[in-house]
Amino acid sequence: MANSGPLNPNPVPNSDRLEQLKQFDESKIGVKGLVDKGLTTIPSFFIHSEEPNPEPKTRPGNNHSIPVVDFSAPRETVVEQVHRASTSLGFFQIINHSVPVSAINRIVGSIKSFNEQNDELKMKYYSRDITRGAAYSTNFDLYNSKAASWRDTLQVRLTPTPPDWEYVPEVCREAIVEWDKEVVKIGEELMGLLCEGLGVEKDRLKELSCLDGRVMAAHYYPYCPQPELTKGLTPHTDPGVLTVLVQNEMTGLQVKFGEEWVDLKPIPGAIVINIGDILQIISNDEYKSVVHRVLANPFQEPRVSVAIFLNPGQRENSFGPLPELISDEKPAVYRDFMYKDYMGRFFSKELDGKTLTNYYRVSNQM
Repeated sequence: MANSGPLNPNPVPNSDRLEQLKQFDESKIGVKGLVDKGLTTIPSFFIHSEEPNPEPKTRPGNNHSIPVVDFSAPRETVVEQVHRASTSLGFFQIINHSVPVSAINRIVGSIKSFNEQNDELKMKYYSRDITRGAAYSTNFDLYNSKAASWRDTLQVRLTPTPPDWEYVPEVCREAIVEWDKEVVKIGEELMGLLCEGLGVEKDRLKELSCLDGRVMAAHYYPYCPQPELTKGLTPHTDPGVLTVLVQNEMTGLQVKFGEEWVDLKPIPGAIVINIGDILQIISNDEYKSVVHRVLANPFQEPRVSVAIFLNPGQRENSFGPLPELISDEKPAVYRDFMYKDYMGRFFSKELDGKTLTNYYRVSNQM
């Protein structure tokens, strides 16, 4: 049960907390399994230390805080709108794009179906071994974070090395393969638009292998009996180049704008796009990677989202601001880095709002 006093993510001694985490993790039922057992209070290790979540807060008088870009508009208009969204909020939704709505519904539906199978079927996929390219678990940072978050995730490495497909749930295997093909097509189109907005060759990001390292994270946010005490996904930025996300019509995703959290209102058939830390660095701070989070789900209907992170495929390559964007008037804001070192740094910490961009800023160089 939750304490009646100040919230504390570690209300029991560390050794006891670790034992509780292990017991939960080894049960392999995830948070969906806890809900199915009729849980009415969340385990203490899910309780976050900050104040309870307030009601979702949007900027007053603005129902379209997150930009919506109509891909049926003239190309110069789309380039301008994508550039404007990427330099300000770092998030936008695209509509009237080339991706069939049936493909969106299929991938979201298949992930929902997997998570709603019985525990015995799901347990054989539950693992923290990411070396085989696919793993289903609760929170990749479960043992590193200050408090766990109320979601279950299927993570699949798509490229450059495909997963061992036997570890990908059969019910969504084919849908994932087909969805990845759609994401490559729309991802290439988006990267061309983003390059044009920067005034560089439209294939520049593609040449840097930015489409070639793709990872899928499919999140399932079941009903939470005490949503004010926990999170669905803690505030963070995405470490890669670009994130392509589709979801069902349940709310919960919020983007930080100044000191306020802005609700992203789902639009049927839309695709959510957000700038990652690497693209902020490559663009020399022109494009913005913005902190976002997901609230714990207070509704009986689950929230389902499928994100594919577009990352560099060449792990041994060095990355930094594009030389074309550096001048005496606009010097490099970031130092160059090896991609494999960059991702090692990301996975060595818990998922939080401290972006990797701060670490690589020239002003932080020793």
